[in-house]
Amino acid sequence: MATDKSNSKHDKKLLTAYRHHMQDEIDAAFLYRRLAELEKDEKRKNIYTALAKVEDGHGAMLKSIIEKSGEKVNVSGPSARARFWAWFLAKFGDDYLLKMMLKEEGREVKSYLKLTKSGTDEASRQATRTIARESIGHAESLSVLAGKSSEPWHQTGTGGFLRDVIYGFNDGLTANFGLVAGVIGASVAPHFILVSGLAGAVADALSMGSSGYLAAKSEQDVNRYEIEMERQEIALMPELEEEEMALIYQAKGIEAGRAKAMARELMSDPDRALDAKVKEELGIGEPHTTPLKEGLVTGIATAVGAIIPVAPFFFLKGMTAIWLAFSLAMLSHFAVGAARSFFTGRGIFRSGIDMFVVGLGVAVTGYLVGDWIIRFF
Repeated sequence: MATDKSNSKHDKKLLTAYRHHMQDEIDAAFLYRRLAELEKDEKRKNIYTALAKVEDGHGAMLKSIIEKSGEKVNVSGPSARARFWAWFLAKFGDDYLLKMMLKEEGREVKSYLKLTKSGTDEASRQATRTIARESIGHAESLSVLAGKSSEPWHQTGTGGFLRDVIYGFNDGLTANFGLVAGVIGASVAPHFILVSGLAGAVADALSMGSSGYLAAKSEQDVNRYEIEMERQEIALMPELEEEEMALIYQAKGIEAGRAKAMARELMSDPDRALDAKVKEELGIGEPHTTPLKEGLVTGIATAVGAIIPVAPFFFLKGMTAIWLAFSLAMLSHFAVGAARSFFTGRGIFRSGIDMFVVGLGVAVTGYLVGDWIIRFF
């Protein structure tokens, strides 16, 4: 009985997913037709019209799957959301809508690939495989029209040792500088400044270190997921993947016939094909670090940055320690701002000044808050 109930819940969940996707396909067909109506370029118009027809077919396939389960299907046409986007398209052009639909096609590919594993029967699984293949084609067509490249259902990111050091250092410096300024503003005894600063440094280093670890771990998990999805795509649609690989080779300057032969030879070995697709298409290489190392690097960099505004209070007291802490912190803010310019592309001096102003703002705000607290509480 428990198994029957579990299966029933599973089937209902699947039918809900099919209904949701059916409405998405109806909406997509409607929007592609609106794009075709407003498009002046004949080639693009034909592409949109062809995409709309395929989306009609997807909707019909999903409707058939639902009806085979014994449920009734009432098709009410495009949703209010789709009608809003049609209005938006007419008013503001297709640029934003194309990007949105590209993301939507990417999400659909992921979802349909999951449904190929959990369909109610082999016929439904085969139908979702077909829709997944054609959605991939749609996404690639939209990528060309939107001036994008790569497959939108894959999302990968990269980190870097130097970036972790700079951003960790920056966070520790700014956060603890504000804390120390607030304690100074409260006019407390010197040892309270030291204790507060050290506690803040430890807390911030642990926080940033754990965040760095979890971020790297999440990226690792995402990469594993994307690689597994690519493995499924190679198994489900080898012909399409072969074509994509041939295009990648051609983009590198290899003659079309030779590129196709190379892709065909590569796809004969699924493991080699996966390795090549992961590197060439997803841009995922061998990891240069581990989540633990990334967490340690970020945590240590944060601790170093956080200790700068506290260090003078180990050796000095009074206004001498305060002004030295302020000077060191402000110079460090300028230096870390200049270093950030390597990642932001901005000028070194401009980036340094921006960070200097941020540091000054943090110090003034922290000091005023500390002063306000001691006056009114």
